[in-house]
Amino acid sequence: MPPTLESEEHKALRSAVAALGKRHGRNFDREQLWSEAAKLGYLGVNLPEAQGGGGGGIAELSIVLEELGAAGCPLLMMIVSPAICGTVIARFGTDAQKSEWLPGLANGTRTMAFGITEPDAGSNSHRITTTARKDGADWVLNGRKVFISGVDIADATLIVGRTEDARTGRLKPCLFIVPRDAEGFTRRQIDMELNAAEKQFELTLDDVRLPADALVGDEDAGLLQLFTGLNPERIMTAAFAIGMGRYALARAVEYARERTVWNAPIGAHQAIAHPLAQAHIDLELARLMMQKAAYLYDAGDDVGAGEAANMAKYAAGEACVRAVDQAVHTLGGNGLTREFGLAALITAARVSRIAPVSREMILNYVSHQSLGMPRSY
Repeated sequence: MPPTLESEEHKALRSAVAALGKRHGRNFDREQLWSEAAKLGYLGVNLPEAQGGGGGGIAELSIVLEELGAAGCPLLMMIVSPAICGTVIARFGTDAQKSEWLPGLANGTRTMAFGITEPDAGSNSHRITTTARKDGADWVLNGRKVFISGVDIADATLIVGRTEDARTGRLKPCLFIVPRDAEGFTRRQIDMELNAAEKQFELTLDDVRLPADALVGDEDAGLLQLFTGLNPERIMTAAFAIGMGRYALARAVEYARERTVWNAPIGAHQAIAHPLAQAHIDLELARLMMQKAAYLYDAGDDVGAGEAANMAKYAAGEACVRAVDQAVHTLGGNGLTREFGLAALITAARVSRIAPVSREMILNYVSHQSLGMPRSY
């Protein structure tokens, strides 16, 4: 199937999820929506059927998140739990890890957070300082993580640490499942002005001792396993942003059709209509790149998916910010009231420009990897 066209199955999924989102709306209860989405099979649509999932891919999961966002009720942990952690475990986990985690991630009874960002490393995954050393058959982890979503509601966190390569002595990334009650594993909630159902945390790992089977995948796989999770993260962040942008745009269009000044709806004026039309075009273009990225990833083209996923995340973040800004501006003073529910999106929309990787780092990636320009660092 060409990545720019949706199958009948995808259209049906989009319609069904949109109906679910409409029932819950902007004032949704996160736990109730999470539970209902799980029962309907939406949370695990990308996970293997053998472990209770839908047998689909990131293409299907991104549809779910986009449509929930377009209805005003996005589930941020979908990016983390089934998309990143579920994908990594499904692809690299042992049979025991798959059996233990994937059914619960698929049916919503278990949740997993993802810990990569560090206070001093920023967007540079090569500067991660959380280390994992062998101690007999066990692993011992030490380090700090920051801006980790949903740790308080997660049963475990998939932590990115670094181990020493026995052959070269260099540190390489590895992934570990850290249970929430592991000794030495503590969290501190970060006081955010961002209004979101999911909270952000700083994590401390102080001699956290884990059994050998806490390691996900091959100790020597390194970046391959890491980017297996990061590409879906970027695709799903794009879906999150596109959904948010669509929600804001729909509210603005509805208002512009009904709000009458000087005997005509304000939407009849090009100064109002054209920016909204442009926002719609930008969101649609971002969606096409997101669909391409999901298509390539699900087809097993990790390199092609990496480029497309970064571009999709960039395009969606920019389109979302512009759509939200124009929506608020269209409503004027009403755009800042709690009644219309758009003002809070001003802050939320900027997250899609910042996380999980800044737009500047994406531009670095495209200039280096796509265009062959010399590195600036």
